[in-house]
Amino acid sequence: MLTGIVIDALDVARMDRFWQEATQGRTGDLHLRFVPTSQPKTTHKNRLHLDLAGGPDWENEVARLLALGATRADIGQGDVPWDVLADPEGNEFCVLRPGHHGVLADSGLVAVCLDVAAEDRRAQETLWQSQADWSAHESHDWGFRLRRTPTSTVSLVMGPPAAPKTTRNRLRLEITHPEREPGEFLDAAGNEYHVTR
Repeated sequence: MLTGIVIDALDVARMDRFWQEATQGRTGDLHLRFVPTSQPKTTHKNRLHLDLAGGPDWENEVARLLALGATRADIGQGDVPWDVLADPEGNEFCVLRPGHHGVLADSGLVAVCLDVAAEDRRAQETLWQSQADWSAHESHDWGFRLRRTPTSTVSLVMGPPAAPKTTRNRLRLEITHPEREPGEFLDAAGNEYHVTR
């Protein structure tokens, strides 16, 4: 079952503090686990990112996140109905405005988004339905969404475009499985993910 996100961090304590305050502890029972690294983020967009709900007062929510240490980020998104920010170590995340498709909460973490190239969609859809063990499934032209239950506030969203894979992913999915060997593995598109017991 999908139980968390592993995030590489130059400063584990600072990143943990930032994300605790950014999500206000609302992560839909997903655990954000920070692990030390000596490698700073590259200039390439991450393949996996987090989406936060902006709520009806989304402009003030963006201002709050900027005051916590986030910065505005340009990943070529153009004119979109959400705000792209980066955490203190440059990891992109989105703040979704009211009315955004699939958002079931006004605050906190609402989506974990993994890039999936069109040619990898079928394999990733099959793999992550079984690995995440989240039974609520929606399939759309733009990709697919999984939830633990139909009313779970956090969803796993996968779809194109896929950022180039140039190095190990800084953010990785983590699943708990009592019958699998713990460790780090690759999914159908070469993204690392963790298995714990």
